[in-house]
Amino acid sequence: MAISPADPAEPAERVPVRVLGGPTVLVEYGGLRFLTDPTFDGPGAYPSPGARTLVKTAPPLTTPAELGPVDVVLLSHDQHADNLDHSGRALLAATPRTLTTPAAADRLGGTTEPLTPWQSVELPRPDGGTVTVTAAPALHGPEGSEPIVGEVTGFLLTSADLPSLYVSGDNASLELVQEISDRYGPVDTAVLFAGAPRMPALDDALLVLDGTGAATAARLLGARRVVPAHCDSWAHFTETREDLVRAFEKEGLADLLQLD
Repeated sequence: MAISPADPAEPAERVPVRVLGGPTVLVEYGGLRFLTDPTFDGPGAYPSPGARTLVKTAPPLTTPAELGPVDVVLLSHDQHADNLDHSGRALLAATPRTLTTPAAADRLGGTTEPLTPWQSVELPRPDGGTVTVTAAPALHGPEGSEPIVGEVTGFLLTSADLPSLYVSGDNASLELVQEISDRYGPVDTAVLFAGAPRMPALDDALLVLDGTGAATAARLLGARRVVPAHCDSWAHFTETREDLVRAFEKEGLADLLQLD
């Protein structure tokens, strides 16, 4: 689906971004349709052996059939149902390319492709240009939590004539956000996963940013637009979208938010 030309003075409007519920976000970039962490199941419980049961509380805003074709899935990780559910796994099989962590690619197989931190892949655009997708480092909890929570990744989308876009994935580390900003900042659009989930096994440390952390991340990135995701539809999130909005208001950054 091609993107209509826009006034260069309004670069973010050239990149349509739509949150579909939870971590699932549709990004139309350079004529390609990218989808993050597909979760299209209805409300219900997701028990995991040796882990707590995750409970989905709301349906997605659309179905895969209504969504239409997807060119690339940007999958932060596969090991938690709030980032990849049953319908999401089925969607991967119908998607030409899925970019994800090496661990997830090894488990999922199919059309999944592994990216290590800072590794890039170039995708052809319908108009003859290219989109570069770069894996951005992410940490799904505090330092040292990787053996418990597993490997995760974020993503950066760049192209010669388009504003940059960052998808955080399930990242809780502001130090990594600073590193991303040092390499790629300022980032025009930041799709920030939030919701402040916590895990008792990690002393209730944050697994993903809370609202205050998301506001700090936006400032570090120099973002022109922030699209909050991963802050609704699941019972284990300890903050809502409204909590995030209040945090941005407190920091004087509310005008950055895209909430529809």
